Amino acid sequence: MIRKNRRQFLKEVGGLTAAAAAISGTGALGAIGANEAVIVGVIGTGGMGGNHVKELAARKDVRIACVCDPDANRLSAAAKATGDEKTQAVKDLRQVLDKKEVDAVWIATPDHWHGPAAILACEAKKHVYVEKPCAHNIREGRLMIEAARKNGRVMQVGTQSRSGEHNIEAMKLLREGVIGDILIAKAWNSQLRANIGHAKPSEAPKEVDYDLWVGPAPMVPFQSNRFHYGWHWWYSFGTGDMGNDGVHDLDVARWGLGVDTHPSTIAAIGGKYFFDDDQEFPDTQYVAFEYPGDGKVGGKRQLIYEHRIWSPYFQEGYENGNAFYGTKGMMILGKGSGWKVTLKDNKPGPSGKGSLSLQPHHTDFLDCIRSGKKPHADIEIGHLSAALCHLGNLATRVGRVIRFDPRSETIVGDDEAQKLISRPYREGHWAVPKGI
Repeated sequence: MIRKNRRQFLKEVGGLTAAAAAISGTGALGAIGANEAVIVGVIGTGGMGGNHVKELAARKDVRIACVCDPDANRLSAAAKATGDEKTQAVKDLRQVLDKKEVDAVWIATPDHWHGPAAILACEAKKHVYVEKPCAHNIREGRLMIEAARKNGRVMQVGTQSRSGEHNIEAMKLLREGVIGDILIAKAWNSQLRANIGHAKPSEAPKEVDYDLWVGPAPMVPFQSNRFHYGWHWWYSFGTGDMGNDGVHDLDVARWGLGVDTHPSTIAAIGGKYFFDDDQEFPDTQYVAFEYPGDGKVGGKRQLIYEHRIWSPYFQEGYENGNAFYGTKGMMILGKGSGWKVTLKDNKPGPSGKGSLSLQPHHTDFLDCIRSGKKPHADIEIGHLSAALCHLGNLATRVGRVIRFDPRSETIVGDDEAQKLISRPYREGHWAVPKGI
């Protein structure tokens, strides 16, 4: 199915209906009382992890039992930021997962740790809030869904647009047909990133346990521009800016388009047009995804993504945003600011404003831990959106059109591309997911 009916859509959005689907096999879900604090651990305390610590420390319904990071300096800063002398600071995530009192973990590590850490957390019976993109590759995403369902854990992905009230309102209007049938959605990511320069291997900083940082990825020598934040631009550790920031816009595009499966055809062009540095991912990218539906007129859908991470100029009034093209009008949406509808004959339609914050997304996750309901950005939702990043990067990397089987999550007739559905792992490492 390509299009959801209104009832299905509202169920996914959450908060708009009283009855959201409960997660199967919930085990101890609901065991935490409404007035009890949820005991949590934060794994990865850098930029986004630090934001999570700050937000969680301000909540009365949460107690941060431990923070975890292989960088001793970041770890110390995070422990202080909790404002709780009882918060423990540990460098190995296994020390967090071994704590029976911990109900849930926030995972804000580099991308290559998202899947392995989340799967291990589910197996340790912890609920999981995992940063976007939920996985480093398509295969890990599927294993994360299986781990969450098998162990009856809530798994929320950090695409907080799903909990923004103005976004929920906009999506509700789209489902009600404000612009007719939506045939095409567009997502853009336009901003100026830093040049990471050229660097050579060197000794890791003494305060960093580099072996823990690399984890299940293939071991490579430390290099300054593929460490803190720079890791985003390397195949072994990141997913490029399509997975870093573009995933937010892709998620909203898929949400508004109403597709609840993978695309079957992916065409992409792109490369390094601007940056002369060590980045492996494109700084300029254009990807088109096709959802065939039933193959008939009116059934097909298209999703378009573009990014220019050297171009700090607003497009359609929004730095990063979306456009939805319908048979009766169009909607332009900036996920963190607002939206506006244009109807036939260029007549202005409804509009709305709003802003994003972490708090509503955290609240949704914590509420679902208590109720057993699926969160706004459930892992299955996150996987479908993250897969767009992986497929787009993959198609750009091999330089040809990709045919994808949504059911088996495999690439058809292209052995080279199929190998990129997963990734190499460090042989024998304790965090390599089973079933890879």
